[in-house]
Amino acid sequence: QVQLVESGGGSVQPGGSLRLSCVAPGNFYRLDAWAWYRQMPGQQRDLIARINVAQTTNYAGSVEGRFFISRDDEKNTVYLSMGDLKPEDTAVYYCNVNLRLAFGASTTNLWGQGTQVTVAS
Repeated sequence: QVQLVESGGGSVQPGGSLRLSCVAPGNFYRLDAWAWYRQMPGQQRDLIARINVAQTTNYAGSVEGRFFISRDDEKNTVYLSMGDLKPEDTAVYYCNVNLRLAFGASTTNLWGQGTQVTVAS
């Protein structure tokens, strides 16, 4: 069973930067699209960035131009580089991936454990 492992969260002042990482360890056939979501207290989990196998990216309007998603397929890792952070970016951030465990297998969707990002003076 593949379990995603996130790292890189923490506390930062407004205007600061952080980079989140998420790795898919273990053996499997292929990683398809990666995504990052965030969940603010009392709210639903929202999609904020996505990258497909062709490296095409999409962003939520609230983060576009400040956050950048990238992937390293040799390391089975996705990154979220966050800049110009604002207090309203405070949330738990989750990575998500569609992967195939074996050739011809159906897609399995996995979540990371979540990492807290806090933006405050």
